[in-house]
Amino acid sequence: MLHFRFSTVLKELFEATLKRPLSGSRQTTWLPNRHCCFGAASVDARSVSTQLKVLHAASRRPALRTAPLAAPFRSYCAKTEGAVELDEQLKKDGASSEAASDKRRNPGILPSLEDLLFYTVAEGQEKIPAHKFLTALKATGLRTGDPRLKECMDTLKETLKNTADGVTLDRHLFKKCVQSNIVLLTQAFRKKFVIPDFQSFTSHIDELYESAKNLSEGQVADYIPQLAKFSPNLWAVSLCTVDGQRHTVGDTKVPFCLQSCVKPLKYAVAVNDYSTEYVHSFIGKEPSGLRFNKLFLNDDDKPHNPMVNAGAIVCTSLIKQGASNAEKFDYVMNFLKKMAGNEYVGFSNATFQSERESGDRNFAIGYYLKEKKCFPEGTDMTSVLDFYFQLCSIEVTCESASVMAATLANGGICPITGERVLTPEAVRNTLSLMHSCGMYDFSGQFAFHVGLPAKSGVSGGILLVVPNVMGIMCWAPPLDKLGNSVRGIQFCTDLVELFNFHNYDNLRHFAKKHDPRREGGDQRLHNFGPMDYESLQQELALKAPLWKKVSPTESHQDSSTTVVYRMDKVGE
Repeated sequence: MLHFRFSTVLKELFEATLKRPLSGSRQTTWLPNRHCCFGAASVDARSVSTQLKVLHAASRRPALRTAPLAAPFRSYCAKTEGAVELDEQLKKDGASSEAASDKRRNPGILPSLEDLLFYTVAEGQEKIPAHKFLTALKATGLRTGDPRLKECMDTLKETLKNTADGVTLDRHLFKKCVQSNIVLLTQAFRKKFVIPDFQSFTSHIDELYESAKNLSEGQVADYIPQLAKFSPNLWAVSLCTVDGQRHTVGDTKVPFCLQSCVKPLKYAVAVNDYSTEYVHSFIGKEPSGLRFNKLFLNDDDKPHNPMVNAGAIVCTSLIKQGASNAEKFDYVMNFLKKMAGNEYVGFSNATFQSERESGDRNFAIGYYLKEKKCFPEGTDMTSVLDFYFQLCSIEVTCESASVMAATLANGGICPITGERVLTPEAVRNTLSLMHSCGMYDFSGQFAFHVGLPAKSGVSGGILLVVPNVMGIMCWAPPLDKLGNSVRGIQFCTDLVELFNFHNYDNLRHFAKKHDPRREGGDQRLHNFGPMDYESLQQELALKAPLWKKVSPTESHQDSSTTVVYRMDKVGE
């Protein structure tokens, strides 16, 4: 089939002639007879013929106003002198009317994602204060410090420096700021995240926090002297969803040591580096039914699982075999920082020294493991114990630890950086063992009542994972007689009583509980996954009839109606 190209300049020249015919010429339609123009898009002869008919029919209508081109173009036509003159006049007309024309939109034509976002935040205003946009952004659960929004925030800061008042943005400046992160921002404002109604959800979290805050039972761990210095009144909860939505309440910026909460993390590192088969040739998978620091092995002379001290010490010996302790420590620290999205991960040397000085029980376990040949060949047991104490002394905050938990909830991909840190196999195995063995001698009870993977530590932390939804870190130093945080256990129990997060809650028919994944609509019934600009545009186009039209204004130039669209769906 014959193909040739039809330049947009042909239409422009023609419409301009209709609007203002050349002096001395008759009022007839101008059509080129011999010259072909070559533009960017290729169409077949029938398509061009249709376009020509439309243009010819337009000559019978009243004069049209021409809109300027959305972007500069290059014409490959050989123009006559009159055509060049006319093109120059068109540019002048376009420059003078660009501002007015850009504001006009025909009813029913879908705006760009950037325009939609502006109209949603502006609510009918021509300019918006930057703080209004940032406040609306925080309401979705995203933070201005989110690494994914760095380019947007940097551009916003620079743009505000160059505005007259340093505060407000018009539509063009706003589009410039958000265009680099428009897909993420559109998903956030259209409630496409895993928790659509994030403000409502976090209000419930705050209530659960306050309820557990009133508990005064429990004792701060004192068998490690450095831990005994923490105030029993400290209490914090922080969460991070798989989409990077964040919420914190309480003393979430106070650093504390991971202690036993590091056990599932280093197990995940070992499986990630080697394989499930290799790691479990040294360690079992069964709950022990005994205290976490017992000198006891299973029938195969292996530690029962990686969540008790014996199994954790053997697991420590598997990491970066042959390297020095300094290299091993840096390696694990880099892993944990990636899991935490490069948020705070530190080290308490005071706790490390305190652990080593009071670690007789762990030394006894180490020698017992050495006697039973539980370590890989050539392992230096005392060096392994030093490394074990170092890993227990790694510091986090509730906020950074919640991102680590969210990385486990997200299949090994850090939600706020998008970086894959762990293999799916490592994550699945880690969550399985956390579910069955993670809460010391309370593991069975916790699995029964809460039904979620978790790991507690004697510093007062509980690392909780809601698979495919979020990670949570609870921290309060007072412990019960089994070594778990009293307030943390209460919070986790209340959480699952209110929301259908228990692994065996029926998501369809359990009407007594809230499902925060569906509040505000059924957006999450389909798994949309990451979207690019075009697929999101297509989805928006399909739902365009459901959008509200707000703030219609009359244009004095041609009496057409400018329609402003909001991202809200009718009925929300």
